Amino acid sequence: MVAESAGRVGIVFVSHSEKIATGLVELARQMAPTVRLAAAGGTDSGGIGTSFEKISVGISAANDGAGVVILCDLGSAILTAETVRDFLEEAEQDQVRIVDAPFVEGGVAAAVAAETGGDLDEVVAAAQSALHVMSEATLAIQPPAATGVSRTVILINKDGLHARPAAEFVNLASTFSVPISVNGTDARSLLSIMSLGLARGSSVQLTSTDPAAGPAINALADLLESGFGEQ
Repeated sequence: MVAESAGRVGIVFVSHSEKIATGLVELARQMAPTVRLAAAGGTDSGGIGTSFEKISVGISAANDGAGVVILCDLGSAILTAETVRDFLEEAEQDQVRIVDAPFVEGGVAAAVAAETGGDLDEVVAAAQSALHVMSEATLAIQPPAATGVSRTVILINKDGLHARPAAEFVNLASTFSVPISVNGTDARSLLSIMSLGLARGSSVQLTSTDPAAGPAINALADLLESGFGEQ
């Protein structure tokens, strides 16, 4: 269950259920098609539990030289993953991180961060951001500064900013160096944007305090107005 990549951080999903791990890889692949994603779910015989061998194989499959992030569904899965990591060479251990983060939300956020070229620390941080993203989403919308720029658009695609278009939006936002917010939340945070629940017909305010952000704001607004091919 691996998607090929070139020089990106890989991700291993360790679950007690083979179907859950495989399903999460399928979900994450929709938003991170070039990242190496490996499912390590269930026991060697296909039962409920975890497998030293599957996790070991998953790490090898996901590793493209930029490091590997492991996310686990339950505590005992973490113990198995830690045992596998302990058997690696010391240099390899430094490149394998086991992250304590929500399995689905953290995994998706990590995959998108890897897709946008984040390094190992950045991918780990993206996964961990899922722990507090809901509180961030409740922040009040901040108006643009007097010297900043803003643009408001209406979502037209059928399902609004669900996972795939949200990831496409974040990928584009991550290419700009200027700060940009979407209805008061960071345009580069997939989970924050998805937690806004922006459906078809929703008003989306893009703002930046940087007066040079006009081209970035317009590019993102144009993407939203395109409907992501889903009208």
